[in-house]
Amino acid sequence: MLLENKVVIVTGAASPRGIGKATAKALAAQGARVVILDLREEDAKAAAADLGAAHLGLACDVTNKAACVRAATATLERYGRIDGLVNNAGITQPVRTLDISAEGFDAIVDVNLRGTLYMSQAVLPAMKEQKRGSIVCMSSVSAQRGGGIFGGPHYSAAKAGVLGLARAMAREFGPDSIRVNSITPGLIQTDITGDKLTAEMRVDIIKGIPLGRLGDAADVANACLFLVSDLSTYLTGVTLDVNGGMLIH
Repeated sequence: MLLENKVVIVTGAASPRGIGKATAKALAAQGARVVILDLREEDAKAAAADLGAAHLGLACDVTNKAACVRAATATLERYGRIDGLVNNAGITQPVRTLDISAEGFDAIVDVNLRGTLYMSQAVLPAMKEQKRGSIVCMSSVSAQRGGGIFGGPHYSAAKAGVLGLARAMAREFGPDSIRVNSITPGLIQTDITGDKLTAEMRVDIIKGIPLGRLGDAADVANACLFLVSDLSTYLTGVTLDVNGGMLIH
């Protein structure tokens, strides 16, 4: 078991076909006690119950710093430690530059970037005290290639900000043996993309992927497992592409 007796928080992990839920399953399968955070308490608890009685589901709006602190506190009260955090919560909006509204910009940046900061701030004190921890930040291939299929420029900007934030935290907290890494998924088949991808779009996109298929949530989940576990103890500040080779650089 790669994560026996380890405690890992996964944000935005209640969606049935989402990357967060797949990640929670992968971590639990390797012995972790998983804390699932999502906006609705009933959804978070149901997702945790799917994993088994050893796991915890909590309501948390990652754009609210106090809510993030409460979630971290509840985790410590239940388990006494926090070994890992997967900053998975995110939203997207498929609009072009001239159509980005102030409200849309704030919403995208708040969840994707501010939420990553707030949740990291909530767990870092416990990790510093333990002198050990691993944080995984979910970015996107759109941050690297300048735009995605389902995300506007503000989404790309927020996800690029995640990369910078993760690297800065990796540098700052390395002396405390806390690792911070990022994952940049390509086009992954989830609830967000499932209904928007036409057959023609699918064929066209796959032409640009050397491995010849779209990604599954489990592909990203396994990368999260690697970065949270001790298999990656000498990795920090890295960006791990999970895209089938669509952005070889």
